[in-house]
Amino acid sequence: MRMTQIWEGDKVIPVTPVQAGPCLVVQIKNENNDGYSALQLGFDSKKEKNISKPLKGHLAKAGKTDVKYLKEFRITEAGAIQTGDLIKIDTFEKGDIIDASGVSKGKGFQGVVKRHGFHGFRKTHGNKDQERHSGSVGPKGPAHVFKGTRMGGHMGDEQVTTKNLEVADLDLANNIIYLKGAVPGATNSLVWLKGKGELKITKPETEVVKEEKVEEPVVAVETPVVEEVKEEVKEEAPVVETAPVEAEAPVVEVKEEAPVEEVKEETPVTAEAKEEEVKTAE
Repeated sequence: MRMTQIWEGDKVIPVTPVQAGPCLVVQIKNENNDGYSALQLGFDSKKEKNISKPLKGHLAKAGKTDVKYLKEFRITEAGAIQTGDLIKIDTFEKGDIIDASGVSKGKGFQGVVKRHGFHGFRKTHGNKDQERHSGSVGPKGPAHVFKGTRMGGHMGDEQVTTKNLEVADLDLANNIIYLKGAVPGATNSLVWLKGKGELKITKPETEVVKEEKVEEPVVAVETPVVEEVKEEVKEEAPVVETAPVEAEAPVVEVKEEAPVEEVKEETPVTAEAKEEEVKTAE
């Protein structure tokens, strides 16, 4: 959130760029269940190993389990807002007046001059080592220090709200909003913005993209596999029909020319010959 400047014609405007989204609607609270109406928004992401299991179960209802920051915003009515919706910077417009809240920079223990703006003592006429002292802190009669007396102490590291900041410009592509002036907090610290008006809700696009990606490769993978199988079957079919039939053909021919049938036909001839030989012998 380092400050920069933008040009509007011949004028230079000091602005603070703020990365303001997209914010995920994690939970919707209502008066019946929670006693008040509010939206719990999630922003940014971190490693899931650093998120506890109960928090993962809470975030899973919104469809994302790696949310880094959670913050509640009071609303009057939820309307058509649902868990899992997104809120982007298009809910703001150029020229809107909003409030920015954040945790200010911690400055440690400081004296009254820096903490409260005391001018200190004079540097002359015997005021040795007293230029930045606080001076008297209480009256003599009550003999104690009243509550709320401005004294030295811890400075910074507290919630601060800067009101009436003007939206100087919007970068819709990168979800960056340029606020005119300074914003409380250090660089890369968390800031929450509040403004008047209706919220613009954007439905998540992750589900639609996943369906398109799944349908396209399934069709492309199935079609070539079927064609390859059909081609392989056609090539192997003629090999099975021709080879074994021609090899077994001569075996059948040998059985038909068996010499057993020829011997059976010549056997009666030999018996008659023997009878004629017997008659001649008598």
